[in-house]
Amino acid sequence: MLRRLAFLLVSSFAIPHSSFSAQPNILVILADDLGWSDTTLYGTTTFYQTPNVERLAKRGMTFTRAYSASPLCSPTRSALLTGQSPARTGITTPNCHLPQVTLETTMPKTAPPNQKAIQPSPPTRLKTEYRTLAETLKDAGYATAHFGKWHLGPEPYSPLQQGFDFDLPHHPGPGPAGSFVAPWKFANFKEKSPGEHIEDRMAVEAVAWMEQQKEKPFYLNYWMFSVHAPFDAKKANIEKHRARIDPKDAQRSPTYAAMIQSMDDAIGTLLDGLDRLGIADDTIILFTADNGGNMYNEVDGTTPTSNRPLRGGKATMFEGGTRVPCVVVWPGMTAPGSRSDAIIQSEDFYPTLIAGVGVQPLGDSERSAKASTPTQRFDGHSILPALKGDSLAGKAVFQYFPHNPGVPDWLPPAVSVHRDDWKLIRIFHGGENGAHRHLLFNLRDDLGEKNNLAAQKHELVAELDALIESFLADTKAVVPVPNPKFDPAQYHPELEGKSQPKGKAKTPAKSAAKGKDDGDPALQGWKARDCQAAVKDGILRITNIGSECFLGFSAGKHSGPTTAKFRIKAKGGFSHFDWLPGGVGSKEQRVDFTLKGGDWEEITVELPAEGPLGIVRLYLPMQEKAVEIDWIEISSKNGSKATRTAF
Repeated sequence: MLRRLAFLLVSSFAIPHSSFSAQPNILVILADDLGWSDTTLYGTTTFYQTPNVERLAKRGMTFTRAYSASPLCSPTRSALLTGQSPARTGITTPNCHLPQVTLETTMPKTAPPNQKAIQPSPPTRLKTEYRTLAETLKDAGYATAHFGKWHLGPEPYSPLQQGFDFDLPHHPGPGPAGSFVAPWKFANFKEKSPGEHIEDRMAVEAVAWMEQQKEKPFYLNYWMFSVHAPFDAKKANIEKHRARIDPKDAQRSPTYAAMIQSMDDAIGTLLDGLDRLGIADDTIILFTADNGGNMYNEVDGTTPTSNRPLRGGKATMFEGGTRVPCVVVWPGMTAPGSRSDAIIQSEDFYPTLIAGVGVQPLGDSERSAKASTPTQRFDGHSILPALKGDSLAGKAVFQYFPHNPGVPDWLPPAVSVHRDDWKLIRIFHGGENGAHRHLLFNLRDDLGEKNNLAAQKHELVAELDALIESFLADTKAVVPVPNPKFDPAQYHPELEGKSQPKGKAKTPAKSAAKGKDDGDPALQGWKARDCQAAVKDGILRITNIGSECFLGFSAGKHSGPTTAKFRIKAKGGFSHFDWLPGGVGSKEQRVDFTLKGGDWEEITVELPAEGPLGIVRLYLPMQEKAVEIDWIEISSKNGSKATRTAF
């Protein structure tokens, strides 16, 4: 209390903030799926409007070369909390909502014959033995709270078991429960008014929590649900941006622009709260994103966003997947309105924050019930010199992503290193006879990663690849291995790194599998996308399952509230059933469901449609084993006869 009162007295006489406290508050704002070109920080957009992000930038330092730990969300979240690379923790995919609890990485024995490498199977929870940033700051006297998305595991792996005193809405899923706009479907968190937006409410709740912390400094995680799917927003904001569309602009989704507006409004609420409470000059603010912008879903007849001039997006190893917006406001350290081209990464924030506020990591002579080793290990490094305006020449950062999700601009399992102007991507066993293959880019001259220089610069490739090898050895990463069942006849390198039009086969038409053709009578009107489907012995078997695998069906006669039922055998996981009332290109409406997995189960999903269903789509979670479906039934309350497809 005395610390705050002294600060308020100083502020009232307009004395500069050189008296900044040795124990400042910490506010970490993490946006979900926000691309490098989704804000006005870098001069890459005229469609999106982010005045409060600009307001934040005027208070501190904007980083032009900030990178997420991974091109997907949960790995980056784990890295920010532990200071450790996903290569070390094993969390390399966003699967922490799955019902099964897996704590260690395992290596399957084989992979599909069209893949050169076997990719590891990652954990589904962030183990509680890792000493998190919240635990370190809590032990140093900080109050701790988490607001928003978590996606690192439900209890007993929730924020409340990872060092946070408070968690709202205490939701383990990958996105908001049902919708951004109320009514929501959170278990114990209800809207206060009809049509309330989740970010509006969360920001107000976060400010209220900050106001209660009067006796000690606080660390507050504001991990936004925005701008992740589902794609919906306030109707008035959607219409506002619809009137501003340039049809020639790659960024032209009014819904996504409205989602960014609500994200930016929430940042404004947080800044207003800090100002009103008189603690802005006593608070470090970190703003960044968990991965690049989403380039493969569909909304308003287009992709959610464009990461131009960067190549690729979320789930890719190109710049669009891992280069993210970042602003750090550190009163007394960062110059207001400054910019830095230093290379930084998610793993750096933990060691930077504790070094800057004078908190020591776990030492050789100290033990913690949460620590797996006597000393606390970081893969990140303090970036305090960069925050003071110095360079970080020679600093290298790594991204480990041993998966191939099949999105546009996809790559096989890979790892990358950035150092100065150079970026090297190693594709595990992607060359001849099981050798690694490399992509080398000079990002100063080739930001769009169009010119692979690996063949011209063998020595530099070897030098940077040696850094990768040391990184993998140091982190004890479980790395991909050659696939003994690889079949060159089923391998199509011409499709690698190329955008596939949504709904098109991922293999050339001449080798399309049975069931992929729209006219296959065995599917009885259902169409398989981002997978292969075939009927045998009355069972629909789905294989080669990509991240956007679904079965689609034209449900023209069905309208109004509808019940979808199906009998399925799958590995298990979180998925959804959606419908497009106006057909392809119209806004999707969705309902989530969870598969227990392991054996046959009957799933019932209630679709609260208000009009025609149009096209219905049953999405399936990614897995290596085949998914089997016995039958699917759709019945509406409008009196139409139920549609039952028994394969």
